[in-house]
Amino acid sequence: MTLFRLFLVGFLIVLTVYTAIVGFNYGWNLVPVFFAEIAAMTWQGQFNLDFMGFLLLSAIWTAWRNAFSVSGFGLSLLAATGGMMFLTIYLLFLSFQTKGDIREIMLGSSRA
Repeated sequence: MTLFRLFLVGFLIVLTVYTAIVGFNYGWNLVPVFFAEIAAMTWQGQFNLDFMGFLLLSAIWTAWRNAFSVSGFGLSLLAATGGMMFLTIYLLFLSFQTKGDIREIMLGSSRA
């Protein structure tokens, strides 16, 4: 669990710094750029579409893990828009809340 937590913290730091640099250099208006590449049918668009699938899968899992509750839907919206920035924080929080029980992290307390 320690290595998992170190990965989450390390990746969050790298991603935050990288995001800040890109945002300051190119602006914060990602959505039109993201979907324009998909519409252009380029390799970057293919990657974006693939990535969007992971975002949606993460959102569905988050909602399911939280039994499709109101808070689960709220968290799923964050998962769909926040990507790894959300998921690293969420999984790190769950790793401490569940005392490192991976079954409970993945399934939720009611299913574990």
